[in-house]
Amino acid sequence: QVQLVESGGGLVQPGGSLRLSCAASGFTLDSYAIGWFRQAPGKEREGVSCISRRDGYYADSVKGRFTISRDNAKNTVYLQMNSLRSEDTAVYYCATGPNYVPCRTVVGGFYKLTNWGQGTQVTVSS
Repeated sequence: QVQLVESGGGLVQPGGSLRLSCAASGFTLDSYAIGWFRQAPGKEREGVSCISRRDGYYADSVKGRFTISRDNAKNTVYLQMNSLRSEDTAVYYCATGPNYVPCRTVVGGFYKLTNWGQGTQVTVSS
């Protein structure tokens, strides 16, 4: 069974950190580009970051604060989020996309995204 499961969300104060995990089962994450997306209440889902064999990508809003990484042995992709702001509050999702196009295309264009996780809530509030 192909499945993505996100975890690691929670409530954090502004300036704090969280690390999200996207664990895959039923397939090998390394065969895909993995994108992180988020959706805040009343807003459209947006691409945040991506990692693939060929490159990586960060949205301007998170560049310098978020770091994406992959542990192939654990079949898991991580999103380390530092210096969190209230505007980072959202449900965060991971999804698989093709690794034959740039990550910017996968995340920016929601290009051929297949498997999605159920999401994990991140709330940044004092």
